[in-house]
Amino acid sequence: MTRSPRIAIIGAGPGGLTLARILHLAGIQATVFEREDHALARPQGGTLDLHAESGQLALHRAGLAGEFRRIARYEDQGSRVYDKTGVLLFADDADGGDRPEVDRTALRQVLLASVPGETIRWGHAVRDVRSREDGTYDLVLDGGTAGPFDLVVGADGTWSRVRPLVSPYAPQYTGLTFIEFGIDDVDDRHPALSRLVGRGKMDAQGDGRALIVQRNGNAHLRGYAIFRVPADWAAATFDFSSPASARTRLAAEFAGWAPELVDLIRAGNDHIVPRPIHALPVGHRWANRVGVTLLGDAAHVMSPFGGEGVNAAMLDAAELGRHLAEAADWTDAVRRYETEMFARVVEPAGRAAEAVATELSHIGLELTLRQMSEHAAGR
Repeated sequence: MTRSPRIAIIGAGPGGLTLARILHLAGIQATVFEREDHALARPQGGTLDLHAESGQLALHRAGLAGEFRRIARYEDQGSRVYDKTGVLLFADDADGGDRPEVDRTALRQVLLASVPGETIRWGHAVRDVRSREDGTYDLVLDGGTAGPFDLVVGADGTWSRVRPLVSPYAPQYTGLTFIEFGIDDVDDRHPALSRLVGRGKMDAQGDGRALIVQRNGNAHLRGYAIFRVPADWAAATFDFSSPASARTRLAAEFAGWAPELVDLIRAGNDHIVPRPIHALPVGHRWANRVGVTLLGDAAHVMSPFGGEGVNAAMLDAAELGRHLAEAADWTDAVRRYETEMFARVVEPAGRAAEAVATELSHIGLELTLRQMSEHAAGR
């Protein structure tokens, strides 16, 4: 059995690209299949706080710690909590923590620049993965196939096309829906809102709903209005084809809140989209199948509370890459990775599940304040 299998990585997100980079450093070739046509085909999402023990560790192993420091925003680690009347209940504007913020697009560009250009096959949406009689796999793409591959790594997110090969589980709706909005050029166009949010993230709760707003790079704010509603509620309630109409309807959901908080919605641009939150069961695992494995959200998608998702994906990639680089038998490397990953993600997935279960509860604001205070005290 060869030490270096023919590897296909499905998905060019942070997890898939981190794995490709670490394998490249080890002299192991891999091909990344990405459905997007190019790196900037769609917005990559909001800001991330990369944790020292996971996301940052993965970048260190990838030899990209210096590049990360150049794009990290250490000044944007603050937190603020308001009640619905606009009273500031908690503020931590310190910039000395070890979880600096970084924009997803900037992080992806660093990772893309770290692998040979031919590693990524853009515009290659994987529709299915089929096994051959010899134990290898072909990828079914739009308009053709690719393969054979000895190892297929599903790094393709919540609705992974690879997961069904090893697990019957599908992510379940958590009961929470986020409606995402954004504010451009906030420092110059909306200085009062800029001051309201501060350098980092603000959280406001009341009347069974919440607003979370994050500061991104380039004076951009990304916000999320949060509701505990049926999965089809947003589609039935809002006309997302008309951003102005959707914005007005969203603001109406916060009637009775402080005007300055509702102004965060009114100042939004035309990017307004629903984000129903899904998760796999805590402790999700599967029996090892030679030639197929998962990482990141494909393996253990969890709620975004706690910011563990990307960090866990990048650490998964670092550990899988390490095992593949060190082991004489790559099949044994994958088994070891899976065994360790299953155990490692139980705790953060459990915390995320508890957080999503208590969000918007009658003690939700109290729990948020406690969490913020504990985080600030731990710096």
